[in-house]
Amino acid sequence: MALTTRPEQRPTRAERRPSMALNFWQSTLGKKIVMGVTGLIMIGYLCAHLLGNMKIFFGPGEFNAYGHWLRVMGAPVLHHEWGLWIARLVLLAAVVLHAVSAYQLSRRDIKARPQKYVHTKPRMSYATRTMRWGGVILGLFIVWHILDLTTGTTHSGGFQEGHPYQNVVDTFSTWYGNVIYIVAMLAMGMHVRHGFWSAAQTLGAGNHTRDRALKAIANALAVVLTAGFISIPVGVMTGVVS
Repeated sequence: MALTTRPEQRPTRAERRPSMALNFWQSTLGKKIVMGVTGLIMIGYLCAHLLGNMKIFFGPGEFNAYGHWLRVMGAPVLHHEWGLWIARLVLLAAVVLHAVSAYQLSRRDIKARPQKYVHTKPRMSYATRTMRWGGVILGLFIVWHILDLTTGTTHSGGFQEGHPYQNVVDTFSTWYGNVIYIVAMLAMGMHVRHGFWSAAQTLGAGNHTRDRALKAIANALAVVLTAGFISIPVGVMTGVVS
């Protein structure tokens, strides 16, 4: 009588152990670390973006040359606009991961505490209480900003490809362009102030001796970035940039 052996059964999807990366992503700490790292990436981008934008105060030649450099960045190793698209994709990934982590952590917190607090914590800052709405404002602003100055879809004047200086002047020659931009930059400042501090704590940079310095850096970053970006529409409104 022939002996038969049963084929080895593979574990079902439910029985398989999740990967280390999936375990990390599904944990609360993992999501906080993702938020911290992506937040620092975006702050780094904002600092670099502000430095480039400041060239607008040196005239159309300087600013348009900066816009051209962004498109040939990495040449001759990289093809035309490849460097710019790599930067865009990294930034897009950071924004998406940051937003998804923030949303999932918020939902997790709501499920853990189904009843709303009767009183707001007295030590909770205004920036902390408005982080969620600040993120929504910034998300909507990014969409408007791209449609206005990158694609020209919602641009107020005659959008000119390769002439960013004139496009910026056109945008900030309208009252609504100034209002949208300034409100978004104020929200960005509050987001950066709280976000940098939170990222430092999550990533283990904070301790009793460094907390004061980290708070000072967070405040300075928020003030410099907010004032720097707002100076551009103010420059157009006052005729300094025209």
